[in-house]
Amino acid sequence: MVFIYYTVAGIGLYFAADWILNRIEISRGRRLEHRSLVFFAIILVLAVTSFRVIEYLATR
Repeated sequence: MVFIYYTVAGIGLYFAADWILNRIEISRGRRLEHRSLVFFAIILVLAVTSFRVIEYLATR
């Protein structure tokens, strides 16, 4: 069951990171030069945080 949680979280994180990146670009008024690196940084922070929460909740 934990695999399903990680899969659903990963899909959600992808869309959340994309939405956050689009909000950043809209506020700046232009596309970021290294867009893929910024996307990676956003999704990395979100993934580490959410996967730790899932791990904590799964072991309770």
